[in-house]
Amino acid sequence: MSDKNPLDQKDTTQVKKVGGWLRRSKQVVYDNPWIQVSHEEVTRPNGSEGIYGVVHFKGRALGIIAVDDESNTWLVKQSRYACDEYTYEIPEGGGPFDEAPLDAAKRELEEETGLLADRWELLQTLRTSNSVTDEIAYIYLATDLHPGVQALDETEDIEVIKLPLREAVNMAVEGKITDAISVAGLLKLALAKNELL
Repeated sequence: MSDKNPLDQKDTTQVKKVGGWLRRSKQVVYDNPWIQVSHEEVTRPNGSEGIYGVVHFKGRALGIIAVDDESNTWLVKQSRYACDEYTYEIPEGGGPFDEAPLDAAKRELEEETGLLADRWELLQTLRTSNSVTDEIAYIYLATDLHPGVQALDETEDIEVIKLPLREAVNMAVEGKITDAISVAGLLKLALAKNELL
């Protein structure tokens, strides 16, 4: 039995063509229930050798824009540890790969805001930061709202804010909302509903 940490061992069996790149080895350097970080030795498209760090997400990202009959929506204000700041966002969360994205989005909306929705529409999918991660996000529009039960996770310190959709869109345009999933979703919806200033 080896005393070496399996996270410290290069896996040269992971040789693979990745677009115009060639991955020569892959070494997992960090692993937790949500992400895995690998250090990879590569041959770049121009033939030079280098390294690449990749963050693999173990689930999907989800964002939900809930809109009521009066064109109000809900944002959450919460502290984001990695950025050391409070942010305004649409309700967001994660869903494991063995759960349908729509089911996970329904769960996240109720957990964060205490809202349920009878109508759901996929607005878009997007890559959150495709230079370093494989994460994909699903953004939904939720309508025909009614009360559910809020049930925050132990990691969430959320303040729920109800405001007109137009105001939330303006916050994204003016840079008061900087979260990529929120900005993309709000602007996509604004273009569809002609809600921009």
